[in-house]
Amino acid sequence: MEAFGGFFVDEKAARVENIFLEFLKRFKEPEDAAEPFYDIEMEAMRSRESTTMYVDFAHVMRFNDVLQKAISEEYLRFEPYLRNACKRFVMEQRAGENRAPIISDDSPNKDINIAFYNIPMLKRLRELGTAEIGKLTSVMGVVTRTSEVRPELLQGTFKCLDCGNVVKNVDQQFKYTEPIICVNATCQNRSRWALLRQDSKFTDWQRVRMQETSKEIPAGSLPRSLDVILRHEIVEKARAGDTVIFTGTVVAVPDVMALTSPGDRAECRREGPQRKNGSGVQEGVKGLKSLGVRDLSYRLAFVANSVQVADGRRDVDIRDRDIDGDGSERQKFTDEEEDEVVRMRNTPDFFNKIVDSICPTVFGHQEIKRALLLMLLGGVHKITHEGINLRGDINVCIVGDPSCAKSQFLKYTAGIVPRSVYTSGKSSSAAGLTATVAKEPETGEFCIEAGALMLADNGICCIDEFDKMDIKDQVAIHEAMEQQTISITKAGIQATLNARTSILAAANPTGGRYDKSKPLKYNVALPPAILSRFDLVYIMIDEPDENTDYHIAHHIVRVHQKKEEALSPAFSTAELKRYFAFAKSLKPQLSSEAKKVLVESYVALRRGDSTPGTRVAYRMTVRQLEALIRLSEAIARSHLERIVLPAHVRLACKLLKTSIISVESSEIDLSDFQDTYVPADDPEQPGEPDDEPADGGQKKLVITEEHFQRITQALVMKLRQHEESVKKDGDGLAGMKQGDLIIWYVEQQNAQGAYRSTDEVKEEVKCIKAIIERLIQREGHLIVIDEGSAVADDGAAVRRTEHRILAVNPNYVID
Repeated sequence: MEAFGGFFVDEKAARVENIFLEFLKRFKEPEDAAEPFYDIEMEAMRSRESTTMYVDFAHVMRFNDVLQKAISEEYLRFEPYLRNACKRFVMEQRAGENRAPIISDDSPNKDINIAFYNIPMLKRLRELGTAEIGKLTSVMGVVTRTSEVRPELLQGTFKCLDCGNVVKNVDQQFKYTEPIICVNATCQNRSRWALLRQDSKFTDWQRVRMQETSKEIPAGSLPRSLDVILRHEIVEKARAGDTVIFTGTVVAVPDVMALTSPGDRAECRREGPQRKNGSGVQEGVKGLKSLGVRDLSYRLAFVANSVQVADGRRDVDIRDRDIDGDGSERQKFTDEEEDEVVRMRNTPDFFNKIVDSICPTVFGHQEIKRALLLMLLGGVHKITHEGINLRGDINVCIVGDPSCAKSQFLKYTAGIVPRSVYTSGKSSSAAGLTATVAKEPETGEFCIEAGALMLADNGICCIDEFDKMDIKDQVAIHEAMEQQTISITKAGIQATLNARTSILAAANPTGGRYDKSKPLKYNVALPPAILSRFDLVYIMIDEPDENTDYHIAHHIVRVHQKKEEALSPAFSTAELKRYFAFAKSLKPQLSSEAKKVLVESYVALRRGDSTPGTRVAYRMTVRQLEALIRLSEAIARSHLERIVLPAHVRLACKLLKTSIISVESSEIDLSDFQDTYVPADDPEQPGEPDDEPADGGQKKLVITEEHFQRITQALVMKLRQHEESVKKDGDGLAGMKQGDLIIWYVEQQNAQGAYRSTDEVKEEVKCIKAIIERLIQREGHLIVIDEGSAVADDGAAVRRTEHRILAVNPNYVID
């Protein structure tokens, strides 16, 4: 460094500036390109009215090894010179005829900022130490808190209050810095200064709190955090919940809070031989000053010059981040990405292949994988003309026995979505899920700290052990699940925050195992208000089945033995991510035919809900109609269609039915109650049933519980009506013949078009006889008044059962 006119000139820095200017003028990508790469970059700056030049560090490495080493090793020293080189580069490029200059004549002091990206070595947050101070580094982490954007004084212009002299361009060194002494030789002012705000240089400033990602936290350690300083145009580029790559440098700043905090701070004392004072009392070393140690606290901070959101896509334009709203809808896709997505779409049987590619380590469970696929794609968000938001996200709940891979599904989903949060129900509070109001440590102001649902905005929040949450904590997510907002009114802050997130919840049944004889509401300790907010509720029952168990065991052992080689999904995770990103950019519209099918499907579901004898998990409401619309739009997105077709609606309706919303009834075995009577006085036939083989002579008779309940209620109601009519008329039998009862029921069903052939009628009659036997022998709902013994001697036993008189048990109460 040489003294020149009273100022020091850094010769090495001046050389770096000239080489970097040469790099900006000459570098071409590819090498045979017509014009230099950074001429095109400057056109992009001009079109966006930007003052930040983005420089790919890989280009610097290819251009000059000495330059890249100087920048990476001593970035903090050379940064003003690099910015000056950018400004010279921009000033030398003359504005064309129809193009406005980036730096106009009326603002010649306008600075050009520099932003490096694509640094080869990505550091972990724990690796940032004092050795990295001043070097150009990249660090990746999750943004947990962002401050408001404030003005920062970069270079101050001060006026001396004694002589009136003006001192310009006083650099601020991480604090308010005044000139040391007045430049006027006759004035010795050192402390009396006034800041001239109109002549000083301010910039936007924001502090971001970054936390290391969950994958980088060592076992048994708490996640560490670091303050990141954003300036100029990169403020508001990082939002809470984003996984972000920051490029910049580490700086050491005084820890003001540690110096001003009240109370006694710990001081070290020297052990060993101690001298006695005059009174004979032993005396140690007083304080740290006598040891030569200054009691100053410093901490590390990170000054970033570029922000890149790590969403898993390749070739992301670092400029393409919309400050307002949902950036996923406005993503730009390269031609290669679009070709790849179309190739995946044109694969034969592609829908089932995509379903199989989701969570390939789990065997089977196609319905749940299909539900996860639709949840990852989601429906279309809509806003009414009154400004009311209509939810487009799909919520899924998985209820299942232990060891059914529920948590595997949740972990996979949290890993494949860029903005996702995985949390467990028992360890989550209402404030941790929604948002909490905390006091800013440095300013003392109240600020909102984002919870899990806010961090997963435009993503997925996976909540495990959902049934183990406290009721007061579950209530906190009611608003987030339907209105997709979080309202806060506390500590003088009244705010409504966005929580546009899908919720994937996993719960265990009460009592450990799912009881198929009971409906869902008795199996899960969840209130109906939350259950109705889930679009799809799936049940995973662990039932022994030799064939299934063999395949599951074979799959698990193969995964443990060969790891990745055991899995051969049709599409890789990276391909799925690109496919989902492209499909979510589509906004399918409902066609008129699809609207008609939607209305018919909903009316049919409501009709089934009100049918006597049916047991549903919870009532069909308009929420299920909206769920049908969302599912139909997600299916259209999965097929890359821009119109929702009737086939999509039918598939959505089928999914809603297979989902446990219309609860899966358990089966009832009526084999023991089949009609096996033989003629009483026929000596040649008594051994006939025993002589026939079990599988040939007497088939197993199994019906659903819903079918059983429907027939039972119909028969009991008919017998009660018959009893009442007999009482009113005063004559006739109190009971009713079994044969007449069966004929009445079959005629009723036939009038409604329930049968298509005589074989179906015979099967139904056989089934009704078995149900009546069960109601008499086991349930006790019916009693036999007369066995029908008045039949002729040669009459068959079948006719005898048909002639017996039945009545309802007086103690039986109809639900």
